[in-house]
Amino acid sequence: MTSVYSILSKIKRSRRYVFERKDFNGIASYDQVGRALRQLVENADLMKLGYGLYTKARLNSLTGKPMPTHPGGSDALMREILKMKGVDFEMDSLSIQSLSGESNQIPSSVHYLWDPKQFNRKLVVGNRVLNCPS
Repeated sequence: MTSVYSILSKIKRSRRYVFERKDFNGIASYDQVGRALRQLVENADLMKLGYGLYTKARLNSLTGKPMPTHPGGSDALMREILKMKGVDFEMDSLSIQSLSGESNQIPSSVHYLWDPKQFNRKLVVGNRVLNCPS
């Protein structure tokens, strides 16, 4: 069984949507994992979100480009990444009201605030970019 197949089967069996490179350390060597992840990104089975972060992906039927499979969209991916990294973050009040069901208004994008000392990376999901707050 090749490392690509092993990594892909582990991804498909997992209930998580966000993976780090270190999640696949026991499967193969560091270089083999890197080559396998690069091949899965090229095959649109994964999307690279940032340094060492990947998410499950599928091809969009309209554009033919890869898109995340998370049912909550890019905002849910961002929350999952921040929780996975153990970052204490806050959302803006309109987003909190919308997610809790207190408001019928849906924000165009959710804004996050966190301490840049805890997490200082640039994450990209499609055309959505999450930068470290200044």
